[in-house]
Amino acid sequence: MVSRRTVLGLGVAAGAAALAGGTVRSAYRAEMDRAEARIATGSLTVATRSGRMEYAEKGAGRPILMIHGTGGGFDQGLHFAAPLVTAGYRVIAPSRFGYLGSDFPADSGTAAQADAFVDLLDALGIDRLPVAGGSAGALPAVEFAIRHPGRCSALVAIVPATYAPERPTFAPMSPVAERIMRTMLGSDFLFWAAMQLMRDRMIGTMLATDPALVHAASLDDQARVDRILRNILPVSRRQRGLVNDARLAGNPAPQALERISAPTLAISLKDDRFGTYDAARYMVDRIAGARMIGYPTGGHVWVGRNAELFAAVDEFLKAVP
Repeated sequence: MVSRRTVLGLGVAAGAAALAGGTVRSAYRAEMDRAEARIATGSLTVATRSGRMEYAEKGAGRPILMIHGTGGGFDQGLHFAAPLVTAGYRVIAPSRFGYLGSDFPADSGTAAQADAFVDLLDALGIDRLPVAGGSAGALPAVEFAIRHPGRCSALVAIVPATYAPERPTFAPMSPVAERIMRTMLGSDFLFWAAMQLMRDRMIGTMLATDPALVHAASLDDQARVDRILRNILPVSRRQRGLVNDARLAGNPAPQALERISAPTLAISLKDDRFGTYDAARYMVDRIAGARMIGYPTGGHVWVGRNAELFAAVDEFLKAVP
């Protein structure tokens, strides 16, 4: 989710960076060239009932649908699920509504997203598969399991930004606040400047992870977190999706969890600043036979837990027919 404090910080960072002159502009342009090149190839689009949906695939073997979180797109889905590719899965990673090359329909809600995934699977000739969703992507993943039980062989919810009575929520944005958020998130320069000047605050707010954890992590983990943050660029190509996620995941509606029949695994971390540990626990209490894996530390992007977490996902999926 994107907090108001984050948006204000973007403006402050941009003002400071703007004073630095040509060197800053050159560094910014180089970063944006890398970002645009990263998303320029490797994806395809299909027509769905809600318009065009972009997706990418990687790997061979058993297919799994990997649904990205806030600030993502097909690139984030592939990045997060890279351990599953190594483990022998065919990862299918769509860009949700308003992200990158996917349309933003009039109905951009959770149910509409879940229904559009059915059209994607139909286009790929896939009848049934496991579905994994991370953060805000867990909302449509859960809804897919509820609405389309015949198409969902298993559900994996990773740091789910779903409803729980104990989970903190954000008050709905006023029209003025939403306009400000749209303006700030529509500027790649503002976001880039914030990464340069207030990286720890970005980690703490946008990634909901204690920056001290990252500083103490291995170099590989530090690089992984840095990549997650940098891969939000170009943020202007994700703006509508980000604002939509702030609305849907910032104050999520309860879902009919009791209707889920697929084997379910929920994973979260107690120190996730988005409070997804409570959401995961609430989920497994209401889905028959569901399992939960909880880690004491790691934050919203599971610092220091990546290999362990996806090994657990692999083990879970191997036990599912």
